[in-house]
Amino acid sequence: MSDEAPVPSAARLVRDFVNTFEPQVDEESLTTPDELRDWLAERGLVPAGARLGAADLATARTVREGLRAVLLGHAGHPADAGALRRLDEALAAAPVRLTLADRGPRLVPVRPGPLGVALAALVEAIRQCAEDQVWTRLKVCDRDTCRWAYYDASRNRARRWCSMAGCGNYVKMRRAYAVRRGRRSRTPDPGRDR
Repeated sequence: MSDEAPVPSAARLVRDFVNTFEPQVDEESLTTPDELRDWLAERGLVPAGARLGAADLATARTVREGLRAVLLGHAGHPADAGALRRLDEALAAAPVRLTLADRGPRLVPVRPGPLGVALAALVEAIRQCAEDQVWTRLKVCDRDTCRWAYYDASRNRARRWCSMAGCGNYVKMRRAYAVRRGRRSRTPDPGRDR
């Protein structure tokens, strides 16, 4: 079974959006408005020919880093209050409303425009995650240099790393090394008493 199999599509969208920036290697996927448009268009959130500007890119990045702060909280870490405040401000500037037409209850943008449509879809995905009771399964890696977003499909919702083989092993090895080093520093040196 694939690691992706248990990840609901709404959670996958939010996770993948947060992962457009990889803190561990300082790799930004959304460096231009066109890259943002292409990322959104690949997921059907905006038309391929949509026009986005520098302000749209800045807003998208603000929302992304605010969501990373939320997911950090889901993982049990203190969230960056400034990032959360900026997230709230960005979402307030892109208001959504409930519609009951066509496909049933869902959130849609109040004002048209490519970024408004995309943010409405993202907010709708968050709403869907909350409704499906999987919102808190979206977390970021416990390794402080990583912070990659992942979906915690574990039964007890206690997964801490994006990958046990990568970050999990690294963190556990560092902790074990620190414990061994601590034991050695507390063990008296028999040669010192002479």
